[in-house]
Amino acid sequence: MAEDWLTIGLRLALYLNMAAAFGVALFGVYALGHDERSLAISRRYRICVGVFAVMGMGLSIIGMTRLAKALSGAQDYSELSLPIVQMLMLDTSMGLAWCVRILALLLCALMAAWALNPARRFAAMTASSGVALSTLAWAGHGAMDDGVRGVIHLASDIAHLWAAGAWVGALLAFLILAMVKAGAAQDTVRILSRTSNGFARIGTLIVLVLTLSGILNYLLIAGPVLEPLVSTLYGRLLLGKLALFGGMLALAAANRFRLSPALAASLKTGNHGQAVAKLRQSLFTEATLAVLVLTSVAWLGILSPKGV
Repeated sequence: MAEDWLTIGLRLALYLNMAAAFGVALFGVYALGHDERSLAISRRYRICVGVFAVMGMGLSIIGMTRLAKALSGAQDYSELSLPIVQMLMLDTSMGLAWCVRILALLLCALMAAWALNPARRFAAMTASSGVALSTLAWAGHGAMDDGVRGVIHLASDIAHLWAAGAWVGALLAFLILAMVKAGAAQDTVRILSRTSNGFARIGTLIVLVLTLSGILNYLLIAGPVLEPLVSTLYGRLLLGKLALFGGMLALAAANRFRLSPALAASLKTGNHGQAVAKLRQSLFTEATLAVLVLTSVAWLGILSPKGV
């Protein structure tokens, strides 16, 4: 059981890490204006993405080492041999996906460090981190099928990962913007107000993709039956995930229709401290729910819908 929890913890760390890297980079593409990509907030985002990329490589190496040990039957990591690791990396779809992930994360880290045009930098980081995030589909149920069904399942899983990453990264980006002291960083507060009020369109698309891909994934895994939702641990955990997702939707709606407009109104009076604090608290709560959702995803990935 301890090994299961270690696996879940590592999967969660990978999901959080690469979702945040992709989502923050993507936020820099669609949310920041041309001039804003030269401000200090843009530099913070770039550093975050670069750090996440480096951390992702480290987590991926740990994950591959643990997988090699488990598949080889070795009692200790010192017993692992190079041929076993090479076989796993080059002769399995999961291993090839791992190699692509490492290369994509390395490219993302380099893009974050090199002096580039800000718009091109964010676009390159989004593309490379998006490729890295998509490789996680080969470590879950998305790789369980073959043929056309397998392609559809992987595509649905990747779409789900990208949408989740866009949401998680946006939450982190908003939280970074909201971490300002009252009466300071007026430009940052204005960016927070504009982007939070303008997130509705991309947010609606994210929810739509999550919903459709989630339904398709369930049908491909469990089939067109509802009985596993109440009779198995997989189903009960999935219902818990959906409840948490509903809580995130409720908080997102509150941000969109109440807190973000209140922040926009407060900017006209110059007294935005309380409005920023309320929005920050709501974003933090929503981010906490997002972590719990990804925890359930990490757990679901090692369960069977037919299990108890």
